Amino acid sequence: MKAYTYLAKGKFAFTEKPKPRVLGDRDAVVRVTLASICTSDLHIRHGSVPRAVPGIAVGHEMVGVVEEAGAAVPFARGDRVAVNVETFCGECFFCRRGYVNNCTDRDGGWALGCRIDGGQAEFVRVPFADMGLTKIPDGVSDEQALFVGDILATGYWAADIAEIGKGDAVLVIGAGPTGICAMLCARLKSSARVIVCEKDPVRLRFVREHYPDVLTVAPEDAAAFVREHSGHGGADAVIEAAGTAESFRLGWECARPNAVVVVAALYDAPQMLPLPDMYGKNLTFKTGGVDGCKCGEIMRLVAEGKIDTTPLITHTFAFSELDRAYDLFERRADGVMKVAVKM
Repeated sequence: MKAYTYLAKGKFAFTEKPKPRVLGDRDAVVRVTLASICTSDLHIRHGSVPRAVPGIAVGHEMVGVVEEAGAAVPFARGDRVAVNVETFCGECFFCRRGYVNNCTDRDGGWALGCRIDGGQAEFVRVPFADMGLTKIPDGVSDEQALFVGDILATGYWAADIAEIGKGDAVLVIGAGPTGICAMLCARLKSSARVIVCEKDPVRLRFVREHYPDVLTVAPEDAAAFVREHSGHGGADAVIEAAGTAESFRLGWECARPNAVVVVAALYDAPQMLPLPDMYGKNLTFKTGGVDGCKCGEIMRLVAEGKIDTTPLITHTFAFSELDRAYDLFERRADGVMKVAVKM
């Protein structure tokens, strides 16, 4: 089968790989029908993910159809499914507490498209498929379900751990795809207002056009704007989804005292906490990779029409055009937000 493969730092290319097969009772093989490119894939290509294994097929955002399933997997051949970015056993210390990103199994955590073959391929083997597949209901399209297992799960996780209360002011830094998903999920928390901070005028316009109830601000005006539109001198909760030194600083600067700052971004370089400047704010920082174990809830919200991420799909490519798709996505050209790749 054809697979888009990480060969070395800076180099992805199509290769031929054997079609995967079920290796254990908890495995499934999924025929990929629609995939996408994540910024994390770019981090792999840039060499910023040390755990990434050269030779693996990349990609961890995908939906498809079950081709084959092990005896312990509650899905049948022909079932449409969304694939979770994480594989997790459900049994270890961390999984039992919902911290599935830290699953201690050899194939646990972010493995697909990083340490084992992922979904920018015709077929993908999913370990622990009994935990990591979510059935797509009738009436939900591949496009509607595409982001359930990754960026939408990340946005849902970030909003969940931000401890957003009714009437809170929530600041989302970064109007990229993950930031938009966090914004969509924060709106479900009955927050009084959601503010999105973004420096790219194209992305600010995207938010204003699609989500007119959301307040928007540029970084240079963010601190004063957030104070003006919140009741306690700053945001009650901050979700940092941009991943730059500037956005990291804005996160703690714009938070009110005793707020929660969720760092959902992946950084290319270390960041510094200037503790003397922060002294007295009593902030709680929550960081890390998504614990994507609530995909069933998320899929239900998609099916009920309460979350719609289809506006994020601004460009569609054929699988054979992945080189072009990556080039467009990395350059953020032509107003791209997310690409869909038809297999």
